[in-house]
Amino acid sequence: MTSTPSGHAASTNPTAKKPFSHLKQLDGIRCIAVTLVLISHWMAGHTTLPIGSLGELGVTIFFVLSGFLIIRILLSGKEQLEQSPEKTTGSYFKNFYIRRALRILPVYYVTVLVLALIGEPGIRETLTWLLLHATNFYIIFNNTWIGTADHLWSLAVEQQVYLFLPLLIFFVPRRYVPLSVGIMIVGSVALRIVFYLMKLPWAVQYIFTLTCLDPFGFGGVLAYGYLYRRSWFEVFFRGRWWLPLSLLSFLAVVFLYEFLPQVNHVNVMNYVLERLAASLLGFFLIGRGILGFDGWMKWLLENRVSQHIGLVSYGIYLFHNFIYNYYHTPPTHFTLRLWNHLTNYVPLLNAHYSFQLLYFTGLTVGLATVSWYVLEKPLNSLKVSFS
Repeated sequence: MTSTPSGHAASTNPTAKKPFSHLKQLDGIRCIAVTLVLISHWMAGHTTLPIGSLGELGVTIFFVLSGFLIIRILLSGKEQLEQSPEKTTGSYFKNFYIRRALRILPVYYVTVLVLALIGEPGIRETLTWLLLHATNFYIIFNNTWIGTADHLWSLAVEQQVYLFLPLLIFFVPRRYVPLSVGIMIVGSVALRIVFYLMKLPWAVQYIFTLTCLDPFGFGGVLAYGYLYRRSWFEVFFRGRWWLPLSLLSFLAVVFLYEFLPQVNHVNVMNYVLERLAASLLGFFLIGRGILGFDGWMKWLLENRVSQHIGLVSYGIYLFHNFIYNYYHTPPTHFTLRLWNHLTNYVPLLNAHYSFQLLYFTGLTVGLATVSWYVLEKPLNSLKVSFS
């Protein structure tokens, strides 16, 4: 989603500059984020590179993006409420929650219920937690992952954040929003430090809602700057060194994790700093994407393939683990049985793992595309009634 803002918006009333214009390159960034997640789950066991960190980076980019988009909506909605006597406080909250529900819940619940009916391992046993968007708490309380539904912890975190963000933005005066999102960032990192010193399991800091707030906070900084400090926003994010420096910082954290002493595969790098470094990388990538990249990055983010992958990225993320996950998919899973049938007819497909990757990609993108056009897009069109 990214179009280059035209000119510098006045800081006194920036929402007059169409704050909800489609930012095209953000769809391309969604493509990058979901691709990183697919690599981490599908390439494990096929490379010695630390690709697990790519999965965290992809999820964190999604969190920063959600923070920007949601807080931008909430700030603009609050301003419209203050300027329109006919609008009510109830409509502010109702419109937000209905729009979020229309976008997220139908395909999520259809997926979970279908998987429960066909007996996908782990789904029936955790169905209540899945329906309540509380799988992250199930994993923490039981100290165990839940197979191919593991990745739904991040959707649970997003839903939980959506519950309190509207209240925060509504009741906090606008001038204190930067302080509030700053507290989210600092508080989240500080809580991870406390958990690290307490020697709590790595999964606790990774999926506990309050330790995931720094990327949402960085998204809030983007939203506030974009709406109310547009001149600063453009000058700051056009700086050419921020993005490469943040990329180098993330790579340095990943490198140091590998070479510093570890206890049960944990040290301060992956426990405390990796998400912070990933948040900063997402912050600078998205900030520059909002303004619009030029050159090869513009092509990368705006070509038709990237745009389509970004458009259906929610479905791709939702479905991909049920198509295949290196750690949890059993050989008897229907996608692997189908693959075995295909290779019986075309043995060449077993010559290299890249063929199987293309197979997983085709199934996942195809299913997500069908989901978008059959279910998500029609329901998404109803959001206009709650704008």
